Amino acid sequence: MRLYVYLLEGRDWAIKDSYLKLQVGKFKSKTRVLKNTKNPFWNEEFVFRVHDLEDEFVLSMYHHEDHPSGFFNGSAGDLVGRVKIPVWTVANEENQILPPTWFSLERPKSVKSVDKDCGKLLLSLSLHGKVQDISTDHLSYVHSSAENNNFKEWEGTFASSHNSHLSTALSRKILDGKQLIKAMAGRLEKFFNKKEETSKKDDSSEPSTTMSDYEDQMEEPPSYSSFKGSIELMQSRNEEREMPENLQGGVLLDQTYMTLPNDLNMALFSPDSEFVKDLVELQGTTDIQEGPWTWKSGDTSCLTRVVTYTKSAKKLVKSVKATEEQIYVKANGEEFAVLVNVSTPDVPYGNTFKVELLYKIMPGGELSSGEESAHLVVSWAINFNQSTMMKGMIEGGARQGLKESFEQFSSLLSKKYKVITAGDMSDKDHMLATLQTEQQFDWGLAIQYFWNFRVITTLFMLLYVLVHIILCGRSKLQGLEFPGLDLPDSIGEIVTCGLLVFELERVYNMISHFVEASLRRGSDHGVKAQGDGWVLTVALIEGVNLNSLNPTELVDPYVVFTCNGKTRTSSVKLQTLDPQWNEILEFDAEGEPPSTLDVEVFDFDGPFDQSSSLGHAEINFLKHASTELADLWVPLEGKIAQSSQSKLHLRIFLDNNNGVETIRDYLAKMEKEVGKKLDIRSPHRNSIFQKIFVLPPEEFLISDFSCSLKRKMPLQGRLFLSARIVGFYANLFGHKTKFFFLWEDIEDIHVLPPSLSTVGSPLLVIILHKSRGLDARHGAKILDEEGRLHFYFHSFVSFNVASRTIMALWRTRTLEPDQKAHIAEEQLDDEGKPVLHEDTGSYLVVDDVNMSNVYSVELPISIKSLMGIFDGGELEHRVMSKSGCLNYVTTAWESVASDVYERRISYRFSRRVSTFGGEVSCTQQKYPILTDGGWVVHEIMTLHDVPFSDHFRVQFRYQIEKSTLALNSCKCDIYVGVTWLKNTKFEQRMTRNIIGKFTHRLEEILQLVEKEILLATQL
Repeated sequence: MRLYVYLLEGRDWAIKDSYLKLQVGKFKSKTRVLKNTKNPFWNEEFVFRVHDLEDEFVLSMYHHEDHPSGFFNGSAGDLVGRVKIPVWTVANEENQILPPTWFSLERPKSVKSVDKDCGKLLLSLSLHGKVQDISTDHLSYVHSSAENNNFKEWEGTFASSHNSHLSTALSRKILDGKQLIKAMAGRLEKFFNKKEETSKKDDSSEPSTTMSDYEDQMEEPPSYSSFKGSIELMQSRNEEREMPENLQGGVLLDQTYMTLPNDLNMALFSPDSEFVKDLVELQGTTDIQEGPWTWKSGDTSCLTRVVTYTKSAKKLVKSVKATEEQIYVKANGEEFAVLVNVSTPDVPYGNTFKVELLYKIMPGGELSSGEESAHLVVSWAINFNQSTMMKGMIEGGARQGLKESFEQFSSLLSKKYKVITAGDMSDKDHMLATLQTEQQFDWGLAIQYFWNFRVITTLFMLLYVLVHIILCGRSKLQGLEFPGLDLPDSIGEIVTCGLLVFELERVYNMISHFVEASLRRGSDHGVKAQGDGWVLTVALIEGVNLNSLNPTELVDPYVVFTCNGKTRTSSVKLQTLDPQWNEILEFDAEGEPPSTLDVEVFDFDGPFDQSSSLGHAEINFLKHASTELADLWVPLEGKIAQSSQSKLHLRIFLDNNNGVETIRDYLAKMEKEVGKKLDIRSPHRNSIFQKIFVLPPEEFLISDFSCSLKRKMPLQGRLFLSARIVGFYANLFGHKTKFFFLWEDIEDIHVLPPSLSTVGSPLLVIILHKSRGLDARHGAKILDEEGRLHFYFHSFVSFNVASRTIMALWRTRTLEPDQKAHIAEEQLDDEGKPVLHEDTGSYLVVDDVNMSNVYSVELPISIKSLMGIFDGGELEHRVMSKSGCLNYVTTAWESVASDVYERRISYRFSRRVSTFGGEVSCTQQKYPILTDGGWVVHEIMTLHDVPFSDHFRVQFRYQIEKSTLALNSCKCDIYVGVTWLKNTKFEQRMTRNIIGKFTHRLEEILQLVEKEILLATQL
């Protein structure tokens, strides 16, 4: 908001030489000096920035002297009078314009005088716009009225007190000068024409809209140059701020444009942006008011501004007023991040939420033509201030509105800047073509390596001794010498010989070191990858600020890259702290995409000496986009590297040279391990999966399961499995929980038996390696003494399928190649065995489940004959088929404990039994009754593809004992219970339905068993 001040003239001033100072808040200005007049005439306009309507406009009159009497002379620049006008009084006026009004200047309290007034001042104020034309009309009226003595003064003394402001405003309104002006419009026009020539001759009467040259000119309206200066100031502060992550709502726009990041930032956020004006016109936005960019102090200072506008009406939504608070989170000249908080209180439930938008502008990499590009990513989220039942509808409406808005945004921006497609971007071949392709012996490097004080002094000493030997004659034998043995004749000769031998040894070691390093140069450089699948290419460009334990010595660095157990080594660069490699290293193709790349820099000491590490780093491919990997500076870790801020410059490319066939082959291999068919997920589902966990586009979903995460309280969510990660996502009343970790981070996976807290479901425990997966620690149950995170998952719909899939994926990522081959051979041997659809896993029955005795019967058959229904033989298959079980498959009984046996069953209900015809998977356990030779059979049944199937489990207990009524007869008691994993309002009704249905079904099955056994005995 800006305050326009039009200063007209003064009257009856107490001094002749004067000037005025004007101030609003911290913004100041001043007028020119007018001499030899007590009725000064300015006709000047000033503009001030206003942040608060409670601010005061202060106008002070000062006395000016050309020749003060001394340094301490107080007469020059003395304050003579002052008037204060609160800004809110202008805002209350019609059209926010205060017409020309006379104000009395009051002397300061420090000046003792009988007359408090020291003159009058005529001025006009406006918050709406320039007031030059309005003020000119009023000015002509003032002069005409003064000449005809028909003018009645408007006086208003604005003191500092609040009551004085009110009384002045009221007195001025009573006079109603605006109506007097309208009544005398004809006289004004004549007088204005009469005075026109005189006003042209008077230079001082020329309207002036230029700003004063006072020391603080912050009152200028915001402009492109001032905004650019603010950005440069923010950049000069060099605050190391990380680029924020995308907001949780998703990405609205992800595009690369052919322009510089700084230019794109200016187009989107600079004041008076042409792009913003075109966007406003396209979207029909009205009443837009852009506040100035200002510095906001706090823990971290940043630029911020407020923008208000009215959104155009839609088909179902009326026009609403919106307010945006735009905050620069990061601005370093190359990367920009702007967080926008949008509030729309006028919409239904508008006070309960705010929408957040995050604009991220980053370098998009060089194009094949050599030009630079800018990568723009816009993400969104919605924050609720209070809970509401309309949350889902609000989120859906906001999502749809933002999608439509940013479609127009993207379309308009693509007209201003060319959109960069994948073909325009700097591809792998183009970026690597600039690197050195051949390694040749470098004489310059040899000269640089050997041109040092030690080598020069050694050569000089050797040459000096050789010349001495040539010039000296044959010496006589002395002391213990004999022909062929010439001993030193003095201590000096011994010292000289020792120094020469020592220096020659050092020079020999340098020559040997140089030769060995030269032979190692390019050992893996240029070696092409073999095979089909995921190919990893690493371009090692350069290193900076490498250092060793001895800071006085230069190092001989080389780099070792490790991925999926395979290594690639760079050449050795001699005697340099800033090596230049320009080498290309490729890893052979793999059937599964790599997750990480380990990098370590060593100081070469020889082929048989242990090299010392100069620093190391791990690059996680899942946390970097392909554009970031294409030009990446990697900071090295380690005490030496971190103290020296050592870095490596890499270009990394991960390509699938076999397309979708690589994924199909991978899933086919996993099917044998998992025991169920794995299909390629739809692009839409893969896209949702990638957006949830912010993953690169090459990551593909394999399977996902509904389960609960056990922490202090169980959290129902979904477990996602891909080729490289295990991820968990839950959304409980808008509170989202998500995390993921790599398969390589897992140290062990094991199963715990069910407990009361897991509602009869076993626990799948995943334990990570020490200090791994720390980004997911908020989802861990415990952190043990060794620093390992433990994750607990339970309540799977099909525990066995989930655990088998997780174990299979983990083994393929962590086992050695020969171990994987051995497992594949074992799987080929098992191909002929039947595969269950899915089952509930191996676990014991919970003892405290409320089970009811639904059926008891005395049968004229033996216990052994009745147990035939549980042995997987012909009787069982015939009876179950007649009772409506299709595709009936059983496994053999296996011993799981002493006298306890277990098996699994899978089948499908016919439509006669269930209208849904769902799949059924069961786990049965049996153990003998030692007293009479009877048996107890426990069964847990899981239904699939029926409503609320993930909410419950059905439990059965068959107790078969000898009958006391007759010989060769038995008694069978059947108990049924329902275990609820989740609460639902249909719980009681469904429990009655399930128990009733299975009571009738079990009665029918036992009658069929009795009939089949009796028929068989008669035959």
